[in-house]
Amino acid sequence: MSQMKRLEPDHNGKGLRIGIVAGRFNVEVCDGLLASCSAALFKHGVAASDVTVVTVPGALEIPLVLQTMAQSAKFDALIALGAVIRGETYHFEIVSNESSRGITEVQLQTGTPIANGILTTENDEQAEARVAQKGLDCALAAIEMARLLPRLAK
Repeated sequence: MSQMKRLEPDHNGKGLRIGIVAGRFNVEVCDGLLASCSAALFKHGVAASDVTVVTVPGALEIPLVLQTMAQSAKFDALIALGAVIRGETYHFEIVSNESSRGITEVQLQTGTPIANGILTTENDEQAEARVAQKGLDCALAAIEMARLLPRLAK
C-alpha cells in the first residue's frame, strides 16, 4: 500500500477560471447559493476577475449555457446553481431529472468539470437550510476537479 500513488485533493483556486450558471427561479435560494459559492471561491484563491456569472430563467436552461461555456474552452471548471422545489405536479421530477441529466451529459461530452449545485427539495425550508453548505461544496468541487484532471493526464 505504501507504494501506491495517491492524488490528494488540491483546493488552491489561484489562476483558475470558473464559470457559474445560476437559475433565477426561486431567486432567494439561488442568490444565497451564489453568495456562498462565490465567497468560498474567493477564500480559496480564485480571483473575482476570473469568475463569470450567467443567469438563466431556471434549471432546465442551465445545461445549454454550461455547454456553450464548456465549448468555449475559456473555463477550467463550471458550476451550476439553482433550486427546484417540489410543487403539486409532476413537473418537479421532470425539471430535477432533466437538468441533472443535461449537466452530466455536458460534463462527459466536453471534459469540463461541472459542480452540480441545483438543489432539489421538498419545500422552501429544506432549500434554505442547504444554501450555505451547497454553495461551499460546489466551489470546492469545481476547484478540486479543475486541479485533478490535468494531473491525471500526465
